[in-house]
Amino acid sequence: MTMTQLPARYRVRGRQDETHDTVTLTLEPAGMPLENFSPGQFMMLYAFGIGEIPVSVSGPAGVAGLTHTIRAVGAVSRALCAAAPGQVVGVRGPFGTSWHESDAFGQDLLVIAGGIGLAPLRPAVVAALRECGRYRRVTVLIGARSPAELVFGAEYGQWRDSGAAVEVTVDRADAAWRGHVSVVTQLIGPTGLDPQRTLALICGPEVMMRLTAQTLMAAGMRAGQIRLSIERNMQCGVGECGHCQLGPLLLCRDGPVVSYSTAAPLLSVREL
Repeated sequence: MTMTQLPARYRVRGRQDETHDTVTLTLEPAGMPLENFSPGQFMMLYAFGIGEIPVSVSGPAGVAGLTHTIRAVGAVSRALCAAAPGQVVGVRGPFGTSWHESDAFGQDLLVIAGGIGLAPLRPAVVAALRECGRYRRVTVLIGARSPAELVFGAEYGQWRDSGAAVEVTVDRADAAWRGHVSVVTQLIGPTGLDPQRTLALICGPEVMMRLTAQTLMAAGMRAGQIRLSIERNMQCGVGECGHCQLGPLLLCRDGPVVSYSTAAPLLSVREL
């Protein structure tokens, strides 16, 4: 077994409830740390005695430790969401491709997130805002089913203060909501999109990503200017087991971040 296949031990340093079923864990190495990750890459997180799942890194790159935002949808994710400070989990990685958000230097960076899809985009946003002066504009568009489903809500004001234009919308408002009520694609038009000088990063449910990419293409963007993060059933993380195959791609190796020029003919393939 190679070193990338052996989980390193990480200890839960802190936890933050994001929504009723989503938790952000901050982890610190309990031994030798793993190598640094790039925004968009993922780790395999192991709940000892239960199993292992892929989870994108949601914290900033270049800092000690790891941050992961996890939704409780299965046995492993529920166990990880229930992890208390001091508990040890296993981590393998980093795996996969990155956003390469710096490709937009001198241009506009447009980040579009649906629901928990903001988690793998968050490191790219933080990295971009550290070098905000190297972009013409940084715009972050966030959609969620309801205000209660928004993640990292306390940070939106900080991102605005750091130079980003941040707009938020929900599908269903509650009595306290004063923001947009619409699908996230309806936020694109008012941004003043410059289709020839924009790099777009998108993550969310596949139907949302497909419709968002199509909206950007209709506005004049090229498929190669649009990047998506696509999930499938990743199990080994190193392109050996084949469970994450999507057409010619093994997404744990060739993804999760792929250009829309690559993804467009594949997104009609439903995961089994």
